[in-house]
Amino acid sequence: MKRLLLGMLLLLMVGHTLAEAPLPGASVYQLDVVLTDQEGRDGYWADRRGQVQLVSMFYTSCSMVCPMIVDTMKLTAQAVRAPGRAPLNVLLVSFDPTRDTVPVLHDYAQRRQLPAPRWTLARTASPTAARQLAAVLGLQYRQLPDGDFNHSSELILLDADGRIVARTNVIGRVDPEFVQAIERTLADK
Repeated sequence: MKRLLLGMLLLLMVGHTLAEAPLPGASVYQLDVVLTDQEGRDGYWADRRGQVQLVSMFYTSCSMVCPMIVDTMKLTAQAVRAPGRAPLNVLLVSFDPTRDTVPVLHDYAQRRQLPAPRWTLARTASPTAARQLAAVLGLQYRQLPDGDFNHSSELILLDADGRIVARTNVIGRVDPEFVQAIERTLADK
C-alpha cells in the first residue's frame, strides 16, 4: 500500500513538473495573446500547448485567397495518415478582429463546415495583438483602404511546444512534403 501511494505521489509530482516546464526559446507561445474562439471562449495562445497544430491567418470577408487557404487546410488535414493518434488540430486566426466578431466566426465555421473542437476559428482582442501574432508566425499583411487585406498565404505546422516545424505556401492543393512533416510531428508527440 505504501508503494502504491508513493508511486501515485511520484506520478503527480512528475505530471506537475511537466505542466510547468518552461517553454522552449523558439516557441511561438512565448507571445502573451488572448484568443477568443467561434464559441466565444477566451483562452491564452499558450493554452494550445500540448497539441500539434496546423495554423494560418485569414479574414472572413476575403473572397479570394482565404477560402483557398481554408480548402487547402481541409485537404491537408484529410491527407494526414496518423492511425492511432489524436487528430490534427487546425487553428485559423483572423487578421481582422474588428469585423470578425464571435458571431461572424461562428457563422463562417458553420458555412464552411469546420467542426469544433478540431477546428478553431479565433480572433485577438485588438488589431495590435493580431499584428503581433502574425509577426511571431512570420506572416505579413497590410490593410487596404477598402478594408480588405493583402497578406501572405501560408500553412504553418506547430509542434506540441509551439515551435514552427514546417511551413508551406502551396495553396489550392496538398503539399506532400508538408503532409509528411505533419505525420512525423504527430508520431513524435
